[in-house]
Amino acid sequence: MINVAVCGSQGKMGKEVVKAVSNSPEMNLVAKIDINGGDYSSIKEALEACKIDVLVDFTQPKSIFENAKFCLNNGIKPVIGTTGLKDEEIKELEELTKSNNTACLIAPNFSTGAVLMMMFAKKAAEYFDNAEIIEMHHNQKKDAPSGTAIKTALMMSEVKKDFTLNNCPEVETIDGARGGSSYSNIHIHSVRMPGYIASQEVIFGEEGQIFKLRHDSMNRECYMKGVLLAINHVSKNNEFIYGLEKIM
Repeated sequence: MINVAVCGSQGKMGKEVVKAVSNSPEMNLVAKIDINGGDYSSIKEALEACKIDVLVDFTQPKSIFENAKFCLNNGIKPVIGTTGLKDEEIKELEELTKSNNTACLIAPNFSTGAVLMMMFAKKAAEYFDNAEIIEMHHNQKKDAPSGTAIKTALMMSEVKKDFTLNNCPEVETIDGARGGSSYSNIHIHSVRMPGYIASQEVIFGEEGQIFKLRHDSMNRECYMKGVLLAINHVSKNNEFIYGLEKIM
């Protein structure tokens, strides 16, 4: 049995993870951690009370980095679903994972459909010189752009250095009208609106055609298959992984 703790257990995603882990015959839910009413208010407190093999973190961008470092330095393998980590923080977690000979998995998105969208976007990037991303989330999401959008742009940038071929010189009459420019000059546009859970559209264009890839999450249960896959993988392997596509 894999002893699993859930950090952010009282949040919307945390509650779904608690349910999924509790229903898994391979896992034992040993700790619900949350400052707003979990079994424990901190990872340190939970670790003092029980053995934790894997910790799933769905908390806040401001706390995830320190949470992950604590886990890696104390024999816990983190599975991170919270987005908002900076590139240099991800690099530091990778180095810490290797130096401690343990495992850490960071996934901007645990939906298998969303991960396939990112993989297909990377493939499509080989054939199109112009692309932009529109990501849409509920209005309680604090970080923008989403981790999924950033990861998508990063994967696309691995096959091409610039996705603004033949664009004219641009002047924004309203700051931010063209979104944020990310890897390989891919523009990312973030929408925050009640009614959405998580949606993303990758738009490719060339003379005479537009090609779109889109994924919509209708509920939070759709992420659980990926979460359980990640827990199982890190429990059996010592490696750093950024992106669920690496184990699919």
